[in-house]
Amino acid sequence: MPDRFLLAQPNSALYRSEGRMNSAENTSSRGDAEYAEATIRDLLPLFLAYAEYEWNLSPRTIRNYREALLRLLQAVGDIKPVDFDVKTVLKLKTDLATSHVGVCWTRAIVNALRSFLRFCKLVLNFDVLDPKAIRLPAIPRREVVFLTPGEIEVFLNAIPVRKQDHRFNVRWLCFRALVEVLLSTGMRISEALSLDRSSVIYDTGEARVIGKGRKERTVFFTPRAIGWIKEYLSRRSDSSNRLFALPNGEPLEYDTVRVWFNRIRRKTGIKKPLTAHIMRHTCATLLLFNGCSIAHIKEILGHDRLETTCRYYLGVDKAASKEAHRHYLNF
Repeated sequence: MPDRFLLAQPNSALYRSEGRMNSAENTSSRGDAEYAEATIRDLLPLFLAYAEYEWNLSPRTIRNYREALLRLLQAVGDIKPVDFDVKTVLKLKTDLATSHVGVCWTRAIVNALRSFLRFCKLVLNFDVLDPKAIRLPAIPRREVVFLTPGEIEVFLNAIPVRKQDHRFNVRWLCFRALVEVLLSTGMRISEALSLDRSSVIYDTGEARVIGKGRKERTVFFTPRAIGWIKEYLSRRSDSSNRLFALPNGEPLEYDTVRVWFNRIRRKTGIKKPLTAHIMRHTCATLLLFNGCSIAHIKEILGHDRLETTCRYYLGVDKAASKEAHRHYLNF
């Protein structure tokens, strides 16, 4: 067993005999001594393994944590976690600001640092800076970008699902089916790409997916999306079990999807950014405009808190807000 998985094993010094993790108070002194001189880079593999197996974070989150902490090392150097103080945090934020790092990536780096320090404090029993003392930069609220029904049809019709000889182009048929699924379910792209052929229950138009934070939920397909999935699967000749795959059977990856979205956007001339996440926004706003309650939208999108759904989607219909203002504020 590789050393980097030591902290995830039941016989680790970080676990009690009954298999549960020791708290910070009763973590063994052996663990403290073993890692006392370790630097951030030394502990990075252990932290990532622990985050994956104990916090059940997704592979994408693990990759983001790794990239964020490597960027942190560029700014502050490879120091010991116990040497990370308020001045070092200031040095990190200053470096990111002078390097013109965007607020979202800055927030991701600082958040990764907080998680790493929490790991050091609670698991390794290090006397480190309290993660709560590190403030995350605020992200300005942006207008939610979504497609209108007319723009949806323009975008979908621009996907060249048939070749010049009218035979189906399986690559673009895959993309059309994926876009239809994103629009009908509101899934995150990572959730959609994780589906297997057997994931979809066609009789009920449902599937179970593992979402953010490894939480399981049910997603719902429209009959139109089910029709495109069946059409796509009937034209495939590969043996891959993945629902969405390249013609050679390799799993469809996010980078390829991003390239396809950009290509079709340029073809349509639509000025709005077009990504898989915009399809998620579009699904949510269409539900809202058609009278769906915000509580149901929360469940459909898989948000943990109603506050998150409200922050994104309440107030996106400016015309309706103006009409409500005119109707209800009449004096």
